[in-house]
Amino acid sequence: MNSQFGLANVWSQGDIVTKSVAVLLLAMSLASWMVIIIKSLDLIKYKRIARAAEDFWHSEDFAAGLTKLGGDPTNPFRQLALEGREATLHHRNTKAHLHDALDVSDWVTRTLRNAIDEFTAKLQSGLAILASVGSTAPFVGLFGTVWGIYHALLSIGAAGQATIDKVAGPIGESLIMTALGLAVAIPAVLGYNALVRGNKGVLQKLSRFAHDLHAYFVTGARVSAGGQANVVPMKKA
Repeated sequence: MNSQFGLANVWSQGDIVTKSVAVLLLAMSLASWMVIIIKSLDLIKYKRIARAAEDFWHSEDFAAGLTKLGGDPTNPFRQLALEGREATLHHRNTKAHLHDALDVSDWVTRTLRNAIDEFTAKLQSGLAILASVGSTAPFVGLFGTVWGIYHALLSIGAAGQATIDKVAGPIGESLIMTALGLAVAIPAVLGYNALVRGNKGVLQKLSRFAHDLHAYFVTGARVSAGGQANVVPMKKA
């Protein structure tokens, strides 16, 4: 590609509006890639934790199960187990609170649901940035293109002639802004879709784990895949 269409030339010949659009697109790109990288690393970690969470049910008692879940305070499966245990003990040991109107099943369900909702909000944090970048970056680039073409036409009108050599450079530089907008938007959209799909898988496993915990704390049995109670050799906390 001829150097006259390069980004350096666009920057050197652009006015304050063109440069502002270029800086904005660069900032949007950096923000989206930071979110993609950080959330992808988190997702890989949570998927690994989810695969290991099944070992919880192959423990002799609840304390041993917690040990197998590890000591990471950010482990949502460990946090869910602790919340369920605390809810069960609190309901069992208190008598003068409004939640006594609920049975233990409803109380544990409410507690586990609150814990899942908090983790869901944490898991989805930052995705709004990707959605915003993916939806607005093409229009930001298009604005830069329109402004550049308008600026080029003013220059051509002032010169009084519109030969190819005078038109090709300014118009080509303006179109680069559209390409930059797409280059920023496409990774953001693809990253958003991939992260949403990955988050959904983790949340499904967490919901199944919560369902089994609910059955364990209420009945002492874990619900099997076929929907039947499958008593596991675990002593209640």
